[in-house]
Amino acid sequence: MIETDLLIIGAGPAGCSAAIYAVRAGVKTVIAGGAMPGGQLLQTSEIENYAGFVNPVGGFEIMDAMHKQCKRLGVEITSDEVEHISGEKSPFTVSCAGGKEYKAKSVIIATGAKARWLNLPEEEQFKGKGLSACATCDGFFMRGKKVCIVGGGNTAFEDALFLSQFCTEVNLIHRRDAFRADQVTVEQVKKNPKIKLVLNSVPVKILGTDMVEGVRVKNVQTGEETDIACSGLFVAIGAVPQTDFLKDSLIALADNGLVLADDRTHTTIEGVFAAGDCADKYYRQAVIAAGTGAKAGIEAAAFVNLHK
Repeated sequence: MIETDLLIIGAGPAGCSAAIYAVRAGVKTVIAGGAMPGGQLLQTSEIENYAGFVNPVGGFEIMDAMHKQCKRLGVEITSDEVEHISGEKSPFTVSCAGGKEYKAKSVIIATGAKARWLNLPEEEQFKGKGLSACATCDGFFMRGKKVCIVGGGNTAFEDALFLSQFCTEVNLIHRRDAFRADQVTVEQVKKNPKIKLVLNSVPVKILGTDMVEGVRVKNVQTGEETDIACSGLFVAIGAVPQTDFLKDSLIALADNGLVLADDRTHTTIEGVFAAGDCADKYYRQAVIAAGTGAKAGIEAAAFVNLHK
């Protein structure tokens, strides 16, 4: 069994930021990053809203720099896949695939979340080429263009309002004619002349060659199919927290799988903290994940140093 002061699960912006703060506080820190350390950001080709970069930057470039920074400061980054956390109090036993185990005085969960997609065969082809699960991240690139957004909750409606500020037309596609979004937000969308509601409809095909050129929708009541021309397709049907490995642990999860953590990143188990998208109810932005990671790193370092 490998002993360490702090084990961080996840090597995305939250995990790396946590590691930087913790190791600089004198805490021996290991990151279990999984098979592809870096998280969702590795799949993003252009990022324009991460402070500090004059020009758009690739997600891989940001994560590569974070990993190098962590290693320079003395953080060990591994490809270990964590399968279970056990223990009611510090130290905790963290079990990984292949039988490897860590004994850690503190643990930070920073495993992120994955966007829910439409499961259309064209999705992999068009991700980053007009297909996105983050209007806040990629909407700017659709300035002056027609777009579609799929969903019926607050995120979809808020994204539609956001996109309408600089897109010429926003088609909001929803499989029903009733919505999960707040009524106030629904009314704002209905009053917006740039937003068209495409109801009782589901996307069945993404159209285009090299970039998104449109989406084919099917009316679930009549079976009729219609093509809507657009340059961007935004999917806003939720995200899946990467927390399945916690379901048999003592760490409390919300019904949707998010780790329950307070404003200081403390979970329901003293000495275990959570940061980033795996505990974020609202934002799911890299810069916010990095910020909560910094908080978790500070809190975990304080916990470890208090119990030395």
